[in-house]
Amino acid sequence: MGGSVPPRTNLAMKYYLFASLLFLWVCASQQQQQQILVPEKLVVQNPCVSKQTCGECIQTPTCAWCSQPNFGNGTRVKRCFQPEGTERSKFQCKREHIVNPDNVYTVLHAKQLTKAREGYESVQVHPQRVSLKLRIAEAYRFTMDYAQAEDYPVDLYYLMDLSKSMEDDKDKLSELGDLLAQAMQNITSNFRLGFGSFVDKVVMPYVSTVPKKLQAPCDGCEAPYGFHNHMKLDVNTAKFADTSRFAGEVKKAAVSGNLDAPEGGFDAIMQAVVCREQIGWREKARRLLVFSTDAGFHYAGDGKLGGIVKPNDGECHIDEFGKYTHSTLQDYPSISQVNLKVKQNAINVIFAVTANQINIYDKLKDNIEGASAGTLSEDSSNVVDLVRDQYNKISSSVEIKDNATSAVKVTYYSSCLTPGPLKQTSKCDGLKVGTKVSFVVEIEVTSCPKDRKEWNQILHIYPVGINESLIVDLEMLCDCPCENPGNPGFKQNAKECSYSGTYKCGVCECDDSHFGRKCECNSENAHGTKDLTSSCRPDNYTTVDCSGRGSCVCGVCECEARQNPDEHISGPFCECDNFSCDRHNGLLCAGADHGTCVCGTCQCNAGWTGKACDCKISQDTCIPPGGGEICSGKGSCECGVCKCHEDPEKGRYFGRYCEKCNTCTGRCNEFKECVQCQVYKTGSFDEEECMQNCSFVPSVVDVVEADEDKDEYLCRFYDEDDCRFAYVYAWDENGKIVVRAQEQRDCPPQIYILGIVLGVIGAIVLIGLALLLLWKLLTTIHDRREFAKFENERMMAKWDTGENPIYKQATSTFKNPTYAGNQNEVPSFRLQWSVNMWGPFHMMCVAFKDKKRASDERNVLYVFARSS
Repeated sequence: MGGSVPPRTNLAMKYYLFASLLFLWVCASQQQQQQILVPEKLVVQNPCVSKQTCGECIQTPTCAWCSQPNFGNGTRVKRCFQPEGTERSKFQCKREHIVNPDNVYTVLHAKQLTKAREGYESVQVHPQRVSLKLRIAEAYRFTMDYAQAEDYPVDLYYLMDLSKSMEDDKDKLSELGDLLAQAMQNITSNFRLGFGSFVDKVVMPYVSTVPKKLQAPCDGCEAPYGFHNHMKLDVNTAKFADTSRFAGEVKKAAVSGNLDAPEGGFDAIMQAVVCREQIGWREKARRLLVFSTDAGFHYAGDGKLGGIVKPNDGECHIDEFGKYTHSTLQDYPSISQVNLKVKQNAINVIFAVTANQINIYDKLKDNIEGASAGTLSEDSSNVVDLVRDQYNKISSSVEIKDNATSAVKVTYYSSCLTPGPLKQTSKCDGLKVGTKVSFVVEIEVTSCPKDRKEWNQILHIYPVGINESLIVDLEMLCDCPCENPGNPGFKQNAKECSYSGTYKCGVCECDDSHFGRKCECNSENAHGTKDLTSSCRPDNYTTVDCSGRGSCVCGVCECEARQNPDEHISGPFCECDNFSCDRHNGLLCAGADHGTCVCGTCQCNAGWTGKACDCKISQDTCIPPGGGEICSGKGSCECGVCKCHEDPEKGRYFGRYCEKCNTCTGRCNEFKECVQCQVYKTGSFDEEECMQNCSFVPSVVDVVEADEDKDEYLCRFYDEDDCRFAYVYAWDENGKIVVRAQEQRDCPPQIYILGIVLGVIGAIVLIGLALLLLWKLLTTIHDRREFAKFENERMMAKWDTGENPIYKQATSTFKNPTYAGNQNEVPSFRLQWSVNMWGPFHMMCVAFKDKKRASDERNVLYVFARSS
C-alpha cells in the first residue's frame, strides 16, 4: 500500500494549490484597495478639516475659510483649508471669498521720550497707544521703550504711626524734616511733601472705651483715631517755609494710645492711596508713600473682634478735617485689596519699620506691587538715609506689568543694558536718569472668551510705580465679518437653508428643530431616511458610514461618545479625534503646554515642533548663561537639549550645555588667582593686581558643595603652603558669574622636629630607668624568697643537745693507776674532742692534763682521727 502517487492525482493537487494562492492574492488586493479608499484625511490629517464654521476656522492658526456660495457644486470639498498647502480648495475658491485675516498692528500715539520742561510734561514711555487685531494662538511682537526722565516730579507722603511708642520717632522726624526735603531736592526740583498719621479703630478690643480713656488713653496723649491727614501734597516743598510747615505739622501732631500690639495701618494706607484729591497726588509724578511704624498690622477679618462685619469697600471716606469717617463702620482691607489699589494708582509703598518688625514687612512687600522695606532705627534718626536709599533703589530699576486677562498672554523680552541676545525678562536694573531701555512685547490670544464683549479689550502695559502706560486696543479675531448681520454673506431664514436656518459664510446654521447641511432634516423624519446615508461617506468607494465611529442621522454623522469625557470624536465623517496623536513621556502631544491634539495630529504651541510637539524650535536653551556658542561648541542642539560630542583626546563632554568634562579644568584655573587673593590673601596677585584683574567678589561659606541642578562647578586646588582650598562657580539669571569659596583652607598640621627628637630621647631614658627598676625589683624579690627559704630550712634542722641522743660531752677525765707520785695527786688525762663541722673528718685531740706537761715525758698527746 506504500506505492507512489498516480500522475493524475499529483496534477490535481497542483491545480488546487494554485487556486488557493490566487484566492488569497485577490482577498489581499481587495483589502489593500479598501484601505487605500479610506478618506485621505484619515491618513494625512490637518487641523483645518474638522472646522465647520468660519469662526472656528480662523481661530485655528494657518487656516482659511472659503465663503463662496455653492462651493464644490455639492461635493464634500472642505471650506476650511490651509492656504500654504496644495489642497484643491485653494485653487477652486475665488480669492475674494477667502477669509484669512492677518494680524494688524497700528501705532496711534507715539510722542518721543522727553524730560520735564516748563509747560511740557515729560514722556517716559514710547509709544503711548497702539491698536492690534490679533488671531487666536498667533503671537505678535512689537517694541516698547522706557527712559527715566530727568527732574521728574516726586510726591512723598509720610504716613506715621502715632501710638505712644512712636513719640520719640515723631520728635526726631520733626527735627529732620528740613533734611528730608533737602535730600529729595537733590533728586528733583519738583518735589512735594505731605504728612498723615494713624492709630487704630476706636472700638474694643483695639482701644479702651472707658470714657476717661477715650479722652486721654495715656499721659500726654490725645483721643485715639483711625487716620488723620495732617498735611496734603498741594504745596511746593522746595520753599523753606513749606519745609518748616512739614516740621511744624509733625511736631503739632499729638500721640495717642491703644490696647493691642497691631495697629490700623491698612486703613490708613487704603485712604492715603485712594483719596487722590484729598491727599493731593499729581497725575504726572512718581508717588511715594512712606509707611513708618514699630508694630504689626490688622487685616481683613480682624474687625469682627470689634463687631465690625462690613467689608472694606476700597473707597475714599475722608471728611473736610482730614479724618477717616468709616473707621468704625468697615473692616480692615485685605492685602489683595491694598495691592489692587496700589497698582491702580501707581504708588510705591516704602515700609520704614523697626528691626523687630522687618521680617514681617519683608514678606508683605512681596505681595504688594512696587513695595519695598527698610529698617528704621528706634528713634527714626536714619529716616532721611532710608528714604533716599529706597528711592534710589526704586528709580534705578524698571519692571513692566500689565492688566491682561486670562485669555491674553503677554511676554516680555529685553537685553536691558547689556549687549547681546534678548532674554525673557520684565525687569532691568542699574538704570540711571536718561538711560533708555527697550522691551519686546509679545502678545498672544490663547482662546476666545465666551462673552463677545470681551473680544475687544484695552490693555495697559506700564512700568511699576509710574503713572504712564502703553495702551493697547486689542481686537480678538474670533469670528468672520460674514457671520454678522449686515454683511452680504449673512442671510436669515435663507432659501439656501430650506428657510429653516441662517446662511453664514456659505454654510447653514439651522434652528433648534432642524439640522442637516441645508437644514433639510427635522426631529420627525430624522431616522430611516436612506437617501441621505451617502452624505455620511466621504466618497462613493467607501461603504462604511461615519468612518465606523458614529451613526448617520438624516445625512449627518453623529459621532460616538467616549468613556473619557475629555476624548472626542469629531469631523463631518467622524474621521477626527483628539486622542490618537503621538505621545511623549506618556503625555499627549507632550502635554497641554506643548500642544493639543487636533484631528489626530499634534498642533504645537508657539516655540515647539515635532510630531509629538516635544522639540523646542528655539536654541536659546542650548546657549550657556552669559552667552557663547551653542552647547559650548561641544555638541549639537536637538529639540532644545544639547547632545554632547566625544573628544578622542579629552574624553566625553557632559552637562546641560556640554560644558563639563571630567578630564578638563573648565574655568577653574581662570578664577583660581582671584579666589586666592580675595579670600585667603595668597597667590601671585598682590592687592592692586587683584583689584584690576578680578571682576567678581566671592562669597564665603563654611562648606562648599556644588549643586548640579543649578549648573554649579566645583574646583579644588593646592596652594604654595600645601593647603587645599575649594570653590564653586556658576551664573545667575542675569548671566553674571557667581563664586562661593570655602572660608578656611585645609592645611596639613605643622611638624615640630626638635620636640619629636627630645621626646624620643626622653622616652628611651624613661624606658631604660623603668627596665632597671624592674630588674632591681625582681632580684630583690628573688633574694628575699631565697633568704626566707634558708631561714625556714635552718629552723627545721635538729642539732641542739637537747634533741641529739648520741651527743656526749667533748671532755672526759680518767685516773692513771700506775701513777706513783704523790698520792694526793691523782694522775689523770683529759680527752677533748674538737669537731670540725666543715671538713670530711672529725679531728679528736687527747691531752693529758698535768701541771708539768711541758717537761713530763709521761704527758703524751694522742691524735685520733675518725671518719665523720
